[in-house]
Formats: sequence, C-alpha cells, structure tokens
Amino acid sequence: MYATSKKNKNLALFDFDGTLCAKDSFTGFIFYALSKRHIVKQGIKILPWIQAYYLNVYPAYAMRSKLFRAMFTHADAPELQQLALEYATSLMSQLNPSLLKQLKQHQALGHDVVLVSASVDIYLEPICRLLNIDLICTQTEQVNNLYTGQYTTADCSSEQKRQRILDNYPLEDYTVVYAYGNSHEDKEMLALADHAYMIGVNKTLPLLPNRIQIAI
Repeated sequence: MYATSKKNKNLALFDFDGTLCAKDSFTGFIFYALSKRHIVKQGIKILPWIQAYYLNVYPAYAMRSKLFRAMFTHADAPELQQLALEYATSLMSQLNPSLLKQLKQHQALGHDVVLVSASVDIYLEPICRLLNIDLICTQTEQVNNLYTGQYTTADCSSEQKRQRILDNYPLEDYTVVYAYGNSHEDKEMLALADHAYMIGVNKTLPLLPNRIQIAI
C-alpha cells in the first residue's frame, strides 16, 4: 500500500481525526461497534486513566492504547472488520468538505496522497480503500481471528508520524510535499512539508498548481 520511488511527483499527507474527519473517529468506532454494556463495564476498569487524561496529566498516545486494549481484547476479527467497513462507509459523509476537495485536487493532479493517523487500521484501511489513498497508522494485532488488544506498531503520533513517513516515502523523490493537520501531534509531520496547513492556525489551504475543478 506504500509508494515506490517516483521522481518529480508531489506528496500530500493528511491527518484524520480533527483534520480530514471533524470528529474523534476512534471513540466513534467504539460506540458504533460495541454494546453499551461492554463499554461501561470496561470503561469502569480504566476510569482513573480516563479521568487523568481529561485532566491533561495522562498523555493521549498512552490513553489510546489503554482504551484499545480495554475495549477490543478478544474481539472477533471478522465480525469487527465487517462493522468497521460499515463504520467507514458512514464516516465518508462526515469528512471535512474543504479538505476532502483539497484531497481530490491532489489526486486529480497525480500526487501521492497518504492518510497519516494515530487511529487504528481496523476502520482506516476501508476508509483509505474508499478514498483510493495510501495509509500510515497504528497497526493492531490479531491471533487466531481474535484481536489481542495489542498494537504491532508504536502509536502513530508526533515523532512516530515523522519516522513512518520517512521510512516509507523518501522525500527526496518528491518535488513538493504538502501536509495537513490540526494538533500538536501533527507538528513533526507538518515540519516535513514545503506547504503545511494547521487547522485553527492557517486561514487558507495551500494553493495547488494547475487547479482542476472537482465535484464532491
């Protein structure tokens, strides 16, 4: 799913939660895929960490892994993947219209487009198939058709975003790099770009060359 060496091309990197998608997609997936009883039962077990997270004394990357482990350990993989496909389809109507249009402009211009997210592969993979773009994200572990609750990669945020991009997309192969984000966890990714767009900081999207009219 990763790009090979392609000279004289441009690269566009999009964060997901809060950027391409306005909502917290991971929390949304929990409530979409799991019963309220299960969520409450497992949530009580990690309540001190949830409270610490909302008090800004427990980091987001640690909270995500703890929440994934609590909610999805021993989840049936085929069943969860079917729910993830349905969830991904429903999310398509909730994408940020201006950023979705920008993404499609990149595609129309022949740029390599990559979603780079700390959220998990379970539902991001079908989203990227629907959008026809590449994916770098937090990867989850399955054993015997069950999710173990563990990651097989580090949480894909901050420095990990930067490193994963560099590992899979040699920037010297690209003429121009664009990046779109919304939080401090995107800063390292944005620093790689020739044209960076941070929601809430930059007022206008990067102007793309030879702009093509795209309907969405």
